[in-house]
Amino acid sequence: MSAERRDPKSDKKVSKRDKRKYIEYRQKKKKGDPLPSFNDEVRLNKFLSNAGICSRREADVLIAAGVIMVNGKVMTELGYKVKLDDEIKYDGETIKSYHKRYVLLNKPKGYGTKLDDPKGRKTILSLIQKACREMVFPVDRIDRESTGLILLTNDSDLIKKLNHPRHQSQKLYHVELNKPVSSIHLNKLMSGVDLDDGRTKVTNAEHVSGGSSREIGIELTSGKTRIINRLFEAMGFTIVKLDRVRYAGLTKKDLPRGMFRHLTEKEVSFLKMTK
Repeated sequence: MSAERRDPKSDKKVSKRDKRKYIEYRQKKKKGDPLPSFNDEVRLNKFLSNAGICSRREADVLIAAGVIMVNGKVMTELGYKVKLDDEIKYDGETIKSYHKRYVLLNKPKGYGTKLDDPKGRKTILSLIQKACREMVFPVDRIDRESTGLILLTNDSDLIKKLNHPRHQSQKLYHVELNKPVSSIHLNKLMSGVDLDDGRTKVTNAEHVSGGSSREIGIELTSGKTRIINRLFEAMGFTIVKLDRVRYAGLTKKDLPRGMFRHLTEKEVSFLKMTK
C-alpha cells in the first residue's frame, strides 16, 4: 500500500489571500472564463457556492443581507433561481463564471475534515489551500486520527451522487487492530454485524497480504458515521490505525501523505458515469 514519492504540483499559483473565507473576485477573477454549465436554471445559493464565494448556508446569509444582485436588482429571496444569461454581482463585482474543481488529498493523521473547526484544531483546509482559488468541500469525512483519501470538490451534483444510497461508492480501508482477527471475525463482517442503526455488512474482509494477523483490508459501500470503528467495537476490537487506500476507484498511487492532486478529465468522467 506504499506509494512512489513524487511532488504533485498544483496547476495554478495562488496568493495567501486564498486563506480568507470569502474570495475577492475583483482581484482574482480572470476575464474570458467560460460560463457555468447548468440546465435551464439553478438556485442562487448553489451558484455562489460553486463559484467559490462560500458554502450554500453562508450564501443564504449573503442573499438575506442584500449584497447579491441579479440583473441590477438586489436579491433577498432565498431559493431564487438564476438562468444562464443572468448577471449576478457580489458586493458590486460581477461573478462571470466558476470552474469545477476536483481535488484528491491523502490526509495525514491529526487533521479534521471539517473546513472550520470551532476548537481551532488543524483541518484539511490548510493542506489544500494552494489547490485552487475556488472553495471546495469534502465529499465525505473520515476521523481526525484516521488517514487516507479525501475527495474535495465544488461540484454539488457529484457530491450528491457519490453520497446517494443508490450510488454509494466503494471504499477500501487498511485497518490495524489491537489483537489478532480470525476468519470467524472476517466472516461475521461479511455476513453482517448488528449496530444501533441496523445490521451492517461489508463487501469484503481479508487479511492484508504480507501483514500481521491484526491487519485486514475492509471493502464497503456504507456511508454511516464512523462505520468501521463501530463494526469493530461491536466485536470487541479497538482500532490502532485506519487508512483509506481507495475511494470510488481512486487510489493513493503517486500521492504522498499530506499532498494533493487534481483529478484528470478521465477520472472525473468515470465518477460521473451512471451506475
